[in-house]
Amino acid sequence: MLIESLVAVSAGLFAGSFALLAFGGDSFIELISSFAVLAYMRRMIRNPSLGRTELGAESVERLTAILLVVLLPVIGLGIVYAFVVGHQPESSLSGMAVALGAVIIMPILWFEKRRVGREANILPLSIDAVESATCFVMSVALLAGLLINYFFGVWWIDFVVAVVILMFVAKEASDAFSEIKAQN
Repeated sequence: MLIESLVAVSAGLFAGSFALLAFGGDSFIELISSFAVLAYMRRMIRNPSLGRTELGAESVERLTAILLVVLLPVIGLGIVYAFVVGHQPESSLSGMAVALGAVIIMPILWFEKRRVGREANILPLSIDAVESATCFVMSVALLAGLLINYFFGVWWIDFVVAVVILMFVAKEASDAFSEIKAQN
């Protein structure tokens, strides 16, 4: 995910693609969330007698939700600014490569995180699995947009894909806060 995030952001900056920047930003948040979930699971293994609160499950869930909310205006304002000034994103082969890699890898992560989260009854891991599912859908949209721009020169498709990614990030944030509220 670190490579995915770095390549997507770099390719987005180089090509001027807000869809790639949004995807890279979401990937970075997913990476932070994964580290937080991993730390939670380590505490859970070391201290199996502690409850969710003592282990910090709520903190992990809140961190992910807050990071997603912070990403929303960054993506949204970037899209609006680029559109208003008439920016035309270029095609990006490295962006296509990272999107294709995510299309292949994310379903595997999604199913495995969901399976382990359910079997071990670890809600933060199950929430993280949903993020992987969302990343898969976003990567399909991103790859489609990048391919359309590359083969047909339809530069404005980048804005459409960025809005689609923005909607998925908003849904992710809303779902994360709903899960937190349901736990309390």
